[in-house]
Amino acid sequence: MGVIQRLLPIGVHCKGAAALLAVAIVAFSGAACSGTGESDRVTVLAAASLTEPLTMLADEVSENGEIALSFGASSALVEQLRAGAHADVLATADTRTMALAVDAGLVTGEPAVFARNSLVLAVPAGNPGSVSGLADLARDRLRVALCEPQVPCGTAAAQMLAMAGVDARPDTLEADARDTAGKLSLGEVDAALIYRTDVTSAMEIVDVPPEAEVVTEYLIAIVDGASNQRGAEEFITAVTGDTGRRLLAEAGFETP
Repeated sequence: MGVIQRLLPIGVHCKGAAALLAVAIVAFSGAACSGTGESDRVTVLAAASLTEPLTMLADEVSENGEIALSFGASSALVEQLRAGAHADVLATADTRTMALAVDAGLVTGEPAVFARNSLVLAVPAGNPGSVSGLADLARDRLRVALCEPQVPCGTAAAQMLAMAGVDARPDTLEADARDTAGKLSLGEVDAALIYRTDVTSAMEIVDVPPEAEVVTEYLIAIVDGASNQRGAEEFITAVTGDTGRRLLAEAGFETP
């Protein structure tokens, strides 16, 4: 099964842990390789939390080719590659997931760290559940959303809760960070552990102890057997260069 079966407008979500969201195909400066036998499209699989900055980056690069962006949970992206899906670039939301891709021979070269994000305890504006800290996530009547344990935000949540000594009782486990934040935005839960970059004006952040803070690193690499090697290299250069760093910073990411 191909990674991109059809293009969906930005904001439409596929359901399920392995679902991907193809949000854009736009012009890209490095993709056209006339006479080389390469595809003129760069296909990028990226963590869902990167949707805004990478879509904006794709919009800013110039002509002569196409870039197809597909977003989803990092673990699901790796499974898609294992199943034979085509892609040129992989960007994951943590080192563990990229390590799985490296160990499986799914990417080539040394993956580059290009951004960092932090996990936060977030609540709806007004804090209707009266959440004061991580310990409240163990309350029976508090509605809690976490990411599924196999995805990066779920791994980060488990790490945070373990360091705080909290046995959380989630009411829902979501496929990726954006789905988890969506539950909070809609008021369907009273608290969630989400990335700082997914916090909106409709939410508030509740402080966690410094010793429980979790920062995750985002990595990017060329997929083994990429059909557009040059385009993949130029896309990664754009992500790690000045334009990418600016857009990532504007989206709330820390850049190395």
